[in-house]
Amino acid sequence: MSAPSYTLACKPAIGLYGQHDPSAVLFENGTPIFGIEEERLTRDKHAVDTFPEQAIRACLEHRDLELADLERILLPYDPRLRSRIRRHYLTDAITAPGLARKLSALERTVVDEVRGQFLPTRQVESRLETIGTPVPPVECRSHHRCHAASAFHPSGFDDALVLTIDAKGEYDSTVVWRGTEDGLSRVRTYDHPNSLGLFFAIVTEYLGYRMFNGEGKVMGLAPYGERRPEIERTLRGLIDTGVDYDVTALTKRWGTGYGVERLEEAFDRPRNDEPGEFDRWQKDLAHTAQKLLEETVREIVEAYVGAAPSNDVALAGGVALNCKLNKRIRELDVVDDAFVQPVAHDAGLALGAGWLDRRPSDVESQTTVYFGPEYGTDEIESLLETNKIEYAKPDDLERYVAERLADGALVGWFQGRLEMGPRALGGRSILADPRTAESRDRVNRYVKHREEWRPFAPSVLESAAEEYLVDGQPAPFMIDTFDVRDGKLDELAAVIHPADGSTRPQTVAREQHPRYHRLLSEFESITGVPVVLNTSFNDRGEPIVNTPTEAVKDFYGMGLDVLVLEDCVVEKRAAKTDDGEREREAIGSSPEQ
Repeated sequence: MSAPSYTLACKPAIGLYGQHDPSAVLFENGTPIFGIEEERLTRDKHAVDTFPEQAIRACLEHRDLELADLERILLPYDPRLRSRIRRHYLTDAITAPGLARKLSALERTVVDEVRGQFLPTRQVESRLETIGTPVPPVECRSHHRCHAASAFHPSGFDDALVLTIDAKGEYDSTVVWRGTEDGLSRVRTYDHPNSLGLFFAIVTEYLGYRMFNGEGKVMGLAPYGERRPEIERTLRGLIDTGVDYDVTALTKRWGTGYGVERLEEAFDRPRNDEPGEFDRWQKDLAHTAQKLLEETVREIVEAYVGAAPSNDVALAGGVALNCKLNKRIRELDVVDDAFVQPVAHDAGLALGAGWLDRRPSDVESQTTVYFGPEYGTDEIESLLETNKIEYAKPDDLERYVAERLADGALVGWFQGRLEMGPRALGGRSILADPRTAESRDRVNRYVKHREEWRPFAPSVLESAAEEYLVDGQPAPFMIDTFDVRDGKLDELAAVIHPADGSTRPQTVAREQHPRYHRLLSEFESITGVPVVLNTSFNDRGEPIVNTPTEAVKDFYGMGLDVLVLEDCVVEKRAAKTDDGEREREAIGSSPEQ
């Protein structure tokens, strides 16, 4: 048997290679065997302007490799393609305020152009040299082609319409592809700055959140709003929607500053300076922006789905994290089936880069995002004992935790390998009883410390999907939205959107995560409901926890009652405050570094 071959795909967030969500994925004989986002290791949300050194080292350690053991390293950016929109970089530089800033921006633009054309990989190679030498060959791949491969190659489709939508690749912002057994071919390209991702980011910043971080919150806010004709008229006066959309009146400058100023002028209202607090007008704006985004993408799909013999659709790019949009596409009469890459944002580019050179038929259908590290019970016990933290190991852990959930406990659940992507799927999750709105409110207020209007999502046994969901079907990645059947709304009060009765489920099959499946089954046997509230194990503003130490620290800093670390269970003793509100007194002390 020949020795395995290893390829590393890494997505930097420096210089010519983007700004956010760096990651690395190790491929063995063309199959991803380990992947992690840099933010999980640096503990800096989105790891902006960061090279994924720690993620690369983690990939190498997974197989005890040196950098020189790799056959090649793949980058999901090709800086040479930036020259197609050179004029926009020059315009941005020339329009910078003040002479000093203009000169600095022009100098940076010229330097980047020279580097991109003549030294497209040098910046990455120099960073890799700090990890090991010799550095294997470094190869560039087109940003949007990597997004497209991440969507189509593991979709299981023989032939499909593929749509990639984000803020910007090298020169492209939205691309329509046809995927076949021979690979990917471009059908239509919407060049930067005609960017749906940037359009929605501008609305996000206008409402008080941050680009690349708050778009999902605006999506969640949208159902609380209603149609307001004057808002819609104003937005439609600034942009054109539909298959020939044009949003450049807002997006003609990179970033959001120019577009936010245009919205302030058009609406005669300043941007919101209190993120999380919204009046009726602002909710209606979110509603309208979401509507126009959905309208545009739906019309693109309807116009181009005929470019492929099948009516299947595959999606990737940061905009594909908009699960309300995904629902609208899935429900189109012209669409037979849809697959959305669960790591749809830039962190998933490393997956696409590694798959891109393979025939799509040779790539297995994607069934997991559990690509990260895992920790054994022995290691966890050593941590707990070193820190004098009391713990138990129940004989039937799943039954015990299900009983605690049914009694109203809020549970930190740390099991198996870390998920890649923005959704916790039973590896690093916070769990609660889904049956009451009080449960939702307690998690928002005491655990996640976030806006109380924000909804949560459920994990549901795959076998019960049709019983609980309209058009119920396997949905293992929490990347799509479904309506809940009328007769089941009362059972899921904590995990439906209060404004529209929809939910963003993760369906769980036994082979997907055996222990998590058993927990859901035990909860069903106690309550009759095969569902739990599932949200990511992290406090507000931080990445999902990676290590047991991080889980223990968050457990003591959040309003959780129970922490489950593999076979071990840690609890807090109940206490009463003077005003009668329930608190918990931690057993033991905070963990050592």
